[in-house]
Amino acid sequence: MSRSINYSASPLLASKTPVWRSKLIMAGLALAFAGLGARAAYVQVFGNEFFQRQGEVRFARTLELPANRGRVLDRNGLILASSVVAQSIWAIPEDVDRADPRLRELAKLLEMPLTELHKRLGPEDKTFVWVKRQVDEPVAKEIAELGIKGIYQRREYKRQYPEGEAAAHVVGFTNVEDRGQEGVELAFNQQLSGKAGSRRVIKDRLGRVVEDMRDVVPPVDGPDLQLSIDSKVQYFAYQKLRDAVQEHKARAGSVVVLDVQTGEVLALANYPSYNPNRRQNLSGEQLRNRALTDSFEPGSTMKPFIAALALDKGLVRPTTPIQTAPGRISIGGSTINDAHPHGILTVNEIIQKSSNVGTVKMAMQMSPRDMWEIYAQAGFGQKPQVPFPGAVSGRLRPYKTWRPIEQATMSYGYGLSASLFQLAQAYTIFARDGALIPVSMVKTDTAASGVAVFSEKNAAAVRKMLEMAAGPGGTGQRAQTMGYSVGGKSGTARKQEGKGYADRKYRSFFVGLAPVESPRIVVAVMVDEPTNGVYYGGAVAGPVFSETVQQTLRIMGVQPDMRVKPQIVAEVVEESF
Repeated sequence: MSRSINYSASPLLASKTPVWRSKLIMAGLALAFAGLGARAAYVQVFGNEFFQRQGEVRFARTLELPANRGRVLDRNGLILASSVVAQSIWAIPEDVDRADPRLRELAKLLEMPLTELHKRLGPEDKTFVWVKRQVDEPVAKEIAELGIKGIYQRREYKRQYPEGEAAAHVVGFTNVEDRGQEGVELAFNQQLSGKAGSRRVIKDRLGRVVEDMRDVVPPVDGPDLQLSIDSKVQYFAYQKLRDAVQEHKARAGSVVVLDVQTGEVLALANYPSYNPNRRQNLSGEQLRNRALTDSFEPGSTMKPFIAALALDKGLVRPTTPIQTAPGRISIGGSTINDAHPHGILTVNEIIQKSSNVGTVKMAMQMSPRDMWEIYAQAGFGQKPQVPFPGAVSGRLRPYKTWRPIEQATMSYGYGLSASLFQLAQAYTIFARDGALIPVSMVKTDTAASGVAVFSEKNAAAVRKMLEMAAGPGGTGQRAQTMGYSVGGKSGTARKQEGKGYADRKYRSFFVGLAPVESPRIVVAVMVDEPTNGVYYGGAVAGPVFSETVQQTLRIMGVQPDMRVKPQIVAEVVEESF
């Protein structure tokens, strides 16, 4: 039985629909489809580059391929710094199960408390966090074998320093990003770094590489850097310096060794030092490259420059007698004393005995300008031309401000300041026949040409005075060396404290050259605050000079020029300071 529908029973069904309404709906649908078509055309054709770029941001990554940092070598090709592969551990915290018992083993391998590991993993919404950078390969392998979900590894490079403490202040170190922080690593950072490569890849949400998007740009490794340093000389100098600092219960010390033919720095050591391979809890005392960053009043080591200037100006000859009795001289209301009264001394003997009075009498015959110009030509008051950060220029005030007493004290090393490195370079004047030579931290095979400061004849005359100062009757007898003739000058200076000088705080130093007739090296030694009863430069720094000279010349293959043993007198000869 069929059932009919009565449309008239419903007012809604019985009403007539206007034609315009259906047309409006159809037009709206047509416009919507047209808009979708236009949008599709814009996305796929006109704005395609923009949307592809936005898409890549969400799934494509550019991985940096680190370049292998160049090695730092000594002059003989021995490694001072090199890079080795080291894995860095990272994690996706939200994927790590905190209850996983293997986390305890992971913390043990990373040498950190379990609580520290949980802290580093941090909130669960993190998608990347470093757990530990640059772990050794065997440890990284054990971590990989644990197979902990959310823990991953990235290949990096770790710097190693075979010479450890001995060469720390020369080589310096890098941070975990492989950027130089101290020493040569910082000074030559750009050269050693090379150029990183890149790899464009697609990654999934877990950070895993799905595929490469384009060709890999390979990294360009940094070139090796060969220094002028001789690692054998460096180690021996550091060892002897360390022993002297410990023996005399001193605060610190430094030593510099220069090749006077080429201007190369063969050794530059400081104590206390640090191990650049393990730098936890380092202090500023350990990091300071004192030979370059610390300046001090050089004391009696300046006296040879006054003698050389007096000779150059024709004021004296090496044998000219000068009355130093009664062992003191008054200038401008101040009195300058010798350690002991000597009476009449020749210029040679003034340097040998380190007479303040004799030096002042020579200096006061000159103008302040003459002294200032010679000091400036010798490099004082100017920053050394070496690439080390923190190298100081010292202090040399303009001569127009000098009072007579200041001119007098500057003649024997008070009232100006210099670093040990500046002193070592200044003494190349006497080793190279009156010419100051430039210095270099990088190996060079050519002889250095210097700038004339004194005449060759007068430089040789001062070398003879330095030989007497390091010989019998001189203040530096303990600087004598078995098999080699040496010349040098000791210095002992009170340390400044505030506006005055400390009563029992001294710096002891010795600067000299060897062999005397044909110098090959200059060695400068400084010991800061010896407190074990002896503080004169000849007694404290002289033995370090002696042992360093002997070992260095043997390593360099320089033939001995003496057949007799050094004539060292047992007692300590006091210096004037």
